[in-house]
Formats: sequence, C-alpha cells, structure tokens
Amino acid sequence: MIDLADSRALIFDCDGTLVDTPPVYARAWAKGFLPFGREMPTAWYLDRAGMSEHVLIDAFESDFDVKVDREETVKIMRQAFLDEIDALGEITHIARIARENHGKRRMAVASGGSRAIVTASLKATGLDALFETVVTLDDVAHPKPAPDLFLEAARRLGTDPAHCIVFEDSQQGLEAARRAGMREIDVADIR
Repeated sequence: MIDLADSRALIFDCDGTLVDTPPVYARAWAKGFLPFGREMPTAWYLDRAGMSEHVLIDAFESDFDVKVDREETVKIMRQAFLDEIDALGEITHIARIARENHGKRRMAVASGGSRAIVTASLKATGLDALFETVVTLDDVAHPKPAPDLFLEAARRLGTDPAHCIVFEDSQQGLEAARRAGMREIDVADIR
C-alpha cells in the first residue's frame, strides 16, 4: 500500500509509467534512424527508454558511429509513433492510482517527451481528463535528470514541491524528483 497521506499533489511521468509506450517508441525510433544507414536494436532503445530525444540521438550517434539529421530523425520518429497511437495501452495499476485520486488531490503529468506525443498518448488511453496540467520537454529548458519538469508541474499546480509525490519508471526521472525536493516512487516497486 502506498502512503499518500502527506501529499497535496501527485505528478506522473507518462512514458512507461502511465502509458506503455516503450515498445511503440522502439519501433518509431528504429524507423527514424533507418534512413541514416543503421538499424537500431530494440534492446538498445529499451536500455535508454526515458531519455530525451536529443540525448537519445547523441547516444545513437556515439554508439553506432554515425551522424544523423536530427530534425529529420525526430520528424520521422514522431510520425511513426503517432501512426501507432491506437496500439497504446495504459499501465493499469498506475492509472488506477490516478483514477482513485482524481478530484482528491491535484495531479499533473510531467514527461520528457514532446507535447504532441504525450497529449496524444494520454488521449488515446483516456487518461487525459484526469490531470490539471501536462508539462513536457517543450515547456522547460533542461530534460531529466534536471528537476525542471517537476518544478514546473508543482508551480502550475500551486503546490510546494515538498508536498508532491512523483511516480516514475526511469532512473533519470527518479533523480529529477529528488533534485526537485519531491518524494519519488519507483513504479517498478508497485504491483
């Protein structure tokens, strides 16, 4: 049982926390990188799920000794992701926490993904109506593990960071929550 007694606000990551996006992202990134002559192994992506787009591209270029057109790669990847939007499903046990707290606590989504993909993912799974605000990488200067996303979510919710609980699946996200002065919950520990 998760103790939420001292919390005034809950902040959820989207990808891999609320919505099962990693398999769709893996296929979309593979399509994004393919025009540049390298196949991206699914396992390689899954080991890096949760990285921002530009950090992931940096890693791909370094690990595979290739240079890609960043703008074109992201454009192809995002379109491939949106083409598969109907394949997405919620992560039931985490979505249940959000539903149970809807109307009882202030709630936000804070994701390192793009606004277009995050909002489409939440809408496709029917989770969008649960949250007062959605903060994405488009809204802040620095990706996770910087605390920017979570601090902006707390600001929009009008809640002191010390009274926020963050639900996250990635090490970068858990570190970002700690840096923001928020209690973090690794969703891998919830079943």
